[in-house]
Amino acid sequence: MSCEMPPVKNHVLYFWRVFGKWLAFFIFGLGTLFLAMVVFPLMRLFIREKICFQRYARKTVSLSFRTFTVFMDLIDVVKLETEDYHSFTRLGGKILVANHPSLLDVVMLVSLIPNADCIVNGDLLHSIVRNIIRELYIPNTLDFTTLSRLCAESLERGNCLLIFPEGTRTRHYGPIKVQKGAARISLLSGKPVVPVYIGGNDKWGLGKKDPWIAFNHIEPYRYELTLLDEISPERYVSFSYNAAVKLMNDEIKEVLFGPLDREIL
Repeated sequence: MSCEMPPVKNHVLYFWRVFGKWLAFFIFGLGTLFLAMVVFPLMRLFIREKICFQRYARKTVSLSFRTFTVFMDLIDVVKLETEDYHSFTRLGGKILVANHPSLLDVVMLVSLIPNADCIVNGDLLHSIVRNIIRELYIPNTLDFTTLSRLCAESLERGNCLLIFPEGTRTRHYGPIKVQKGAARISLLSGKPVVPVYIGGNDKWGLGKKDPWIAFNHIEPYRYELTLLDEISPERYVSFSYNAAVKLMNDEIKEVLFGPLDREIL
């Protein structure tokens, strides 16, 4: 945990990484505005059909996030590591659930998945990127019937649906609460859940309620992404819907958060 990290040894390098983090987020903001105000409107002029536009736009977002991760690697702020690179790129029609230790988790995942769809915070519909959200992603402010229908349609088109079942970034301390949305969507759509564990080192400075001036005390942020065994909804068909949701949600929590949950309690 962050409070247990050793003291800073190289203060010059530490402050460079703090500056690099700020610089990276500034560039990320500029890049997001460029996509929203220039790239996607131009793409829309030439790609009229909505599904086709979404496919190419998601690939563009994935490529831009991959470029961003390379930039953060070059300035010695973030290192992304995975032994499952090709497996990530070939995923389709599956629900990916992941733990959520930091602000950059969705960037890391989408950089590897060219067909990623996401359930996103509905407040973004009131931001400058609202057009991107409306065109590409599913806001969590929709009623569940509409949300589940859109998720099922996206999965049928071969997209991967990213869900952080905690609904927010993982707290440093306290019990982990897993929402039932991923299990409900899986059971209704018949699509499997694939847990993704985001490991690596301490993400101090990117976690929930962490100070912006903080950074890992001894090294760059290291993200290790691991695909775990998928969870099929078929094993729960003999149960009532409510019982199946609870059992599947319990399995998601145990597979994805079991070791972490035991560690922080």
